[in-house]
Amino acid sequence: MNVRPALLIASLVAATSLTPAMAADLSIGLKSEPTSMDPQFHNLATNAQVLENIFEGLTKQDAVQRLQPGLASKWEASDDTTWRFTLRDGVKFQNGSPLTARDVIYTLCRVPLVQNSPSPFTIYTGAISDVTAEGDDVVVVKTASANPLLPTDMASLPIVSADALGAEKTVTYKPDGKCKGMGDVPQSPAFNSPDIAVGTGPYKLDSFVRGSKLVLTKFDGYWGEAPAWDTVTMRPISSAGPRVAALLSGDVDMIESPPIQDIPRIEGAGFKIIDALSNRIIYLHLYQQDEKAPSITGTNGKNPLLDKRVREAISLSINRKAIVDRIMGGYAKAAGELLPPPMFGTNGREPDGYDPEKAKQLLAEAGYPDGFGITLGTPNDRYINDEKVAQAIAQMLTRIGIKTKVDAVTASQFFSRRNKLEFPIYLAGWGASTGEMSSPLKSLVATYDKETGMGPTNAGRYSNPAMDKILTEAMSTIDDTKREDLLKKAEQMVLDDYGIIPLHYEQTVWAMKKGLSYEPRVDQYTIAAEVKPASE
Repeated sequence: MNVRPALLIASLVAATSLTPAMAADLSIGLKSEPTSMDPQFHNLATNAQVLENIFEGLTKQDAVQRLQPGLASKWEASDDTTWRFTLRDGVKFQNGSPLTARDVIYTLCRVPLVQNSPSPFTIYTGAISDVTAEGDDVVVVKTASANPLLPTDMASLPIVSADALGAEKTVTYKPDGKCKGMGDVPQSPAFNSPDIAVGTGPYKLDSFVRGSKLVLTKFDGYWGEAPAWDTVTMRPISSAGPRVAALLSGDVDMIESPPIQDIPRIEGAGFKIIDALSNRIIYLHLYQQDEKAPSITGTNGKNPLLDKRVREAISLSINRKAIVDRIMGGYAKAAGELLPPPMFGTNGREPDGYDPEKAKQLLAEAGYPDGFGITLGTPNDRYINDEKVAQAIAQMLTRIGIKTKVDAVTASQFFSRRNKLEFPIYLAGWGASTGEMSSPLKSLVATYDKETGMGPTNAGRYSNPAMDKILTEAMSTIDDTKREDLLKKAEQMVLDDYGIIPLHYEQTVWAMKKGLSYEPRVDQYTIAAEVKPASE
């Protein structure tokens, strides 16, 4: 099946025949299970798509990432550095306590206090200088400089219950994690308990048994539209074959990421397939911090990845079209940028062409005519065909003289090792939570700075101070046209430097019973509350 055009406006494929309304229970087979029930622990799509059923932000995004009101009914900029959020009336947490400004302040205070976060949420709070309340229903957020994306960032910061987490009666915001009135802040393991994992969302956490299932039950006091299902059971089924078998046998009603080669069989068995191009970039990151790159041989202790010519050679050695056609079965699009054009901040840059001869020439010019040895890290259960893509890339690199071994592990092991900088080169993915270019830039390639929250997922430690300066200016520019021009310039600098290597954008696929409907999301989330019985 050919890749559809950049479907940034996702489309729902209509069923040819519909079954009667489904029962009040829904079961979903997930490709990967969440790493934590703590909504502030790991900034990971696998977590967010589950936790969005339980927790909500002040704002939210629809299926094509248009910003919508969430727990805030409205927001406005008082000046360039001040935002006022008005909370909805009558919203209650699942423990019965009302939503107030105190809960919002507690939430923003807790972010830097979360320990051992693999991908911290400080990327969204680093620019905040103060948070105050005007009564119970207005929150005023001040930033150190103009921050036009603050309302968008709020969609990625689920609000937790200050009461459930043991806060004092008054919580006072202070920067650098020094807020007052926080009490004994519960850490991530505590959120496995439904008494701690308390949000305002349409579903409550019933139970979470790692490796087995996650059960959600309807929250009858939900302020918004009631979900269609009384109980939702999510089962992690990381292997593609068993996931398809579970759907075909009726053990689950819906699955994520069915193998491309199985789609004709699934459709032939009477199930529905929906798909859309996502905003997720699959990329290679390269260790560029110093000469001490791990797992590189044949270079006399030097780190060849510090040489731009070597980085360019790696990019030119990759046959992206072959990966899209043969491994992804057409359900992907070769990438030349960190977001698919025409999303905000993109340049329309074409993917690098496949040119192994020029790649060999660049290696020789860099002083590695005989190549070298390297290990490519990758998860084997996180992205679509991730290990297969990594194996193909290893073969392509080996053909130009970079003898490559693949170290493929489960996602939880991969992220832990990646953050310890154990891989000299690794394959990973990034979905832009904001739907625009500042998201991948500040997360993946901005100079790593724990204090400011920049570069939290830059585990290659690429650094370009000139780009950082432009990105920082863009993130504080209110005018959309000027901000987009700055983002384009910043991305162009990174790509010209081969600081990161884009591979492809994923085409996301779901399979389900024909009695269900789901609007495919460009952020790839499978959100149970958005699954509905199909209607005629």
